Amino acid sequence: MSLHVIVGAGAVGSATARLLANRGEQVRVVTRRSTGPDHPAVERVAADATDASALARLCAGAAALYNCAGPPYHRWTTDWPPLAAAFLDASRDSGAVLVSTSNVYGYGPVDGAMTEQHPLRASGTKGRVRAKMWTDALAAHAAGELRTAEVRSSDYLGASTQSMLTMAVLPKALAGARVRVPADVDAPHSWTYVGDVARTLVAVAADEKAWGRAWHVPSAAPVSLRDLTTRACELAEAPAPRLSTMPTAVLWLGGLGNPLVRELRETQYQVRRPFVLDSSAATAAFGIQPIPLDVALRETIAGLRDGSVAHADFSATASEKGR
Repeated sequence: MSLHVIVGAGAVGSATARLLANRGEQVRVVTRRSTGPDHPAVERVAADATDASALARLCAGAAALYNCAGPPYHRWTTDWPPLAAAFLDASRDSGAVLVSTSNVYGYGPVDGAMTEQHPLRASGTKGRVRAKMWTDALAAHAAGELRTAEVRSSDYLGASTQSMLTMAVLPKALAGARVRVPADVDAPHSWTYVGDVARTLVAVAADEKAWGRAWHVPSAAPVSLRDLTTRACELAEAPAPRLSTMPTAVLWLGGLGNPLVRELRETQYQVRRPFVLDSSAATAAFGIQPIPLDVALRETIAGLRDGSVAHADFSATASEKGR
């Protein structure tokens, strides 16, 4: 039995904690308010993860430290740098391998399928934040100061996940309402099941040959937002969805009074064109096959129905969102 320290108890952190605990590992989940899965093998600790010394003490004797933190979208530039620095310091001091949950923002717009070999050429602030986090960690790894790897995903599916799909599209579509989406609803898009993220994090942490590089989480074949929503409605026995594309100008107007909507502006390239993740490397290395989309969708729908996913309205005007 090894100790695994997970910072963050959102969808990914909780899924990773449950996976490790069910395998008989000792798990310590660190959050500001001592939240996390209710499991006899999971210890929930309240701590400030930006305090590198405190985090290092919590990682003493740990085999792995998992960065599953999730600052609010509009606070990445202020919240991520101190968190990232603390993760590096804690990994150095404790000797625990640092495995970070990440995304593909750092690549910027890419023609064709994204692979781990694509250069980090972020076009927006959030992508540059994530790219710097990885380049700093990789430099420390190359210098022999610590051991690290990064696991990158596309948009999440699964219970408690937060995305345009789960917060703004499915709640309305399943209720039979018309949905206007700031996206090309027919563009191919990769979707990543949160349980597959957890499986990949754990596999990477356990294999020293996997360290020192980034990995894409095994994800199902790309499916357009329209087709995915249609299938979700079929599984939920809901009416066929009525989706249409929202003009970019409406998104800009909505962002005037809402920071979340405003932050979506710089990532419009991800949803206005094909957005495809090549995850074949991780499947070949770890034997992880993505969970079928129907399974992921059923879990996502169940999460929406039990209230574990907050709803949002990206189509609201600035005045409506500012109330």
